[in-house]
Amino acid sequence: MRDETLEWIQKTEGDFASATREIRARKNRNEDSACFHCQQCIEKYLKAVLVEKNLQFPKTHDLGILLDLLSKTSPGMEIFRDGMNILTDYAVVFRYPGESATKEQSRESYLKCVEMRESIRNKLKLP
Repeated sequence: MRDETLEWIQKTEGDFASATREIRARKNRNEDSACFHCQQCIEKYLKAVLVEKNLQFPKTHDLGILLDLLSKTSPGMEIFRDGMNILTDYAVVFRYPGESATKEQSRESYLKCVEMRESIRNKLKLP
């Protein structure tokens, strides 16, 4: 595995750990942060796969764009498109005043994140 891919994986696992802490928090749980870190986890995993396949990608938080780039070499990822469309919004929408994530949204984003993370880790042959 390429060194740059491993760097992306380290970063994404940090986001996954942050999302997991927020989801498990009993006090002062931050639903916005949980949604944001779920989105970041999947974004960085998609970028890790692209790096490993030596495919160029733009600077974007749009998971659909990243999935489009991957779909040519990883057609099995298409099943996650709906979840990725939902998570894409969480890169920005809850980070600023005006909107806040609900407990249901953070739970849903976490479940989608866990499912997609597992699939991507399998593609990368990670334990």
